[in-house]
This record gives sequence, structure tokens and C-alpha cells, in this order.
Amino acid sequence: MSRRPPEWLAEKMATGVGVVPVLGSSNLIISGETPRAQIFEGNQALALLEASHQEILLGTDDHRPVFAVSVDEGQAAEAVAMTGGAAEFVDLRQVGPFLPPADAHILAHARGMVYWHSRHGFCGVCGSPTESKHSGHERKCVNPDCAISHFPRTDPAIIVLVYRTDIPGGACLLGRHARWPFGMYSTLAGFVEPGETLEQAVSREVFEEAGIETTNVNYLASQPWPFPSSLMLGFHAEATSFDINIDDEELSDCRWFTRDDLRGMKEWLDAKDDEFRLPRRDSISRWLIQQWFDAE
Repeated sequence: MSRRPPEWLAEKMATGVGVVPVLGSSNLIISGETPRAQIFEGNQALALLEASHQEILLGTDDHRPVFAVSVDEGQAAEAVAMTGGAAEFVDLRQVGPFLPPADAHILAHARGMVYWHSRHGFCGVCGSPTESKHSGHERKCVNPDCAISHFPRTDPAIIVLVYRTDIPGGACLLGRHARWPFGMYSTLAGFVEPGETLEQAVSREVFEEAGIETTNVNYLASQPWPFPSSLMLGFHAEATSFDINIDDEELSDCRWFTRDDLRGMKEWLDAKDDEFRLPRRDSISRWLIQQWFDAE
């Protein structure tokens, strides 16, 4: 729908428009027991569109066009004032687990597209400025001798729950990065490199990070992860070696966890600083762990 003719968009906007402001990596959230996305309507939405230096058509909601707009600090303060102080700009990763799914989808889409525009103001071929086209879904080089079109890209990344079956009840492999909160263990992940299949990426990443060899690599599901621009492709894989040898540039620790071990781990939000914790429930990492756990 981003490539609809201008007259189509004008006709739709005449009946109403929604606007989602984005400040850097933060979205505007209505606080409360159940947080919600702040989507402006009416004159407030039109004012934000007019003042924004970048707007992107996200799609339609009940036939109403919804735009993301990139705002600066001053415009962000004005947007907060429009809500009477009921909303604030927050990193989506902090509130994602508590948002209604539709709101989380809109905000993730908005954040990812604004990030892409912020990084592609100049042509990667000739260095000339680029300009936004097709309602924000293309940037075109203004140099007539180049005139290359640039489109949003998503980086594929694998994320994998490695399991072993050589011991009663089995076990799964979880690691942690030094920058994570203490006690946080999760599945292993990494970006797909040029020239390799997804299955090869799984085996390579697991061996590089933990020294574990794998087989029976099976795809399960995916999750968009616009922090900043990835698509997480989720797998299960069976270990054929079991002695862990971590790459300390990638991981600070890596362990085998039995189902009993997992039962003793706290929720991401409930754990104290000195307790082991599972990944948050809105992450594909947690889902992959849960799928293995429930298959006992």
C-alpha cells in the first residue's frame, strides 16, 4: 500500500489519519496498568505530519492511513504536551511485553522504519544526498548520474535452542553476555553470513560461541526484531558434542540446563540481582525454550 498513487492516499487522508511519533529509538507510550501506544488523530495528527521532517506510511487501520513521524526533542515535548502529560517516550524494549499485540506491531514497524531513514540520508554508491519517495518506503539518490533507489533492508539472524538427549530428561544449552543483567541466560544467536544457508549459520554460530557441534537443525518460527533491523529465525538443533568451550568475546558463560534447572529459574521481571532468570516472555528465545520444555 506504500506504493499506491497519490490520489488514493489523498482520498484516504480526507477521512482521517493516525500518526505515531518516534524520537530516536523511543516511542510515545500512554502509561498505566496496561500501557498503550499513543496514536494521534484529527488536527493533532495533521500538525505532527506538517512539522515532521520525515513521515512514513505504515499502513491502514480500519481504512485510515497511519504514519510514523520522526520528531526532534522540541517536537517530542509538544507531542507529550498534546497528551496532557499522560504519555512519555520510552524504549520499546522496556514496555513491549505489556503492550497489546497490535500496538507493539505498529510501534516496532514505526521504530524500524525511522531508524532506516536516519541511516540512509546519503547514497551508499556515490555519496550524494537521498530523498524519501513512495510514502517513505524508498530513498532515491538525487544525483542524476547515479539515481539509485535504496529500500529498507532486514538482516537475517538465527536464534537456536540446542538440546542434548544423551542424559535422562535431556538438557538445553543457554549462554549469557556480559552486558546482560546478572543471571540472565538465553539461547544462542548470530547473524547469517553471505553464502551460507540458515542451517549452516546455526551450526557455525553454536560451534563458534560454545564449541558444540550440532545436527538435526529444524526451523520453528520467526520474530521481527527492529532493534535496529533484524529478523530472528528460530531453530532447535540437537547437540552431538557436549563439552562447552566458550568464545569469551561472544559469551561470558554458557551452561547445560535440565528441565529441573529451568523450573528453579525466575521470570525476567521477578528475579533479583543475584538470581538466575529466563528471557522475557515476548521474546522468541523464551518461546524456543518453552517449546523444548513442554516436549518432555
